[in-house]
Amino acid sequence: LGLLRLGQLALGAAFWVTVAAHKYEGAAHFALFAAVLAWLLTLALFGLSLLGRWALVPWLGSRWLLTNLVHDLALGVGLYAAATGIMGYKAGRKSYCSLPGYSQRCLYSAYLSASVCGGIAACLYLFSGLYCLSRRCRDQRDII
Repeated sequence: LGLLRLGQLALGAAFWVTVAAHKYEGAAHFALFAAVLAWLLTLALFGLSLLGRWALVPWLGSRWLLTNLVHDLALGVGLYAAATGIMGYKAGRKSYCSLPGYSQRCLYSAYLSASVCGGIAACLYLFSGLYCLSRRCRDQRDII
């Protein structure tokens, strides 16, 4: 689970840095918000899990596996799938600018790379959510 979290953090950072480093408008604001929110929550969960301090979180500490499960499947997959869809749509709308002789700044490659990073991050969240679900089905309560 730790390696999946590191992958999620790396791809999530690549997603939102790629979007934030380029000019964005419209629905890309939501994609950036979704990516940063999921990234920050993942960082908090990873930090608390790494330090073994999840018991300090009121109400959620006793349900840490369920907390990770809901975070991964609902927030991680949901937000990154939506952000990937938005960035993929925007990449499709900008695909003409990759033609030779186009003189304006082209955002196609930035949008496309962000959507690829978001799609892979959503898959990693799905894998970690399924891992937590399998542990939950075996009546285990902790992530360790």
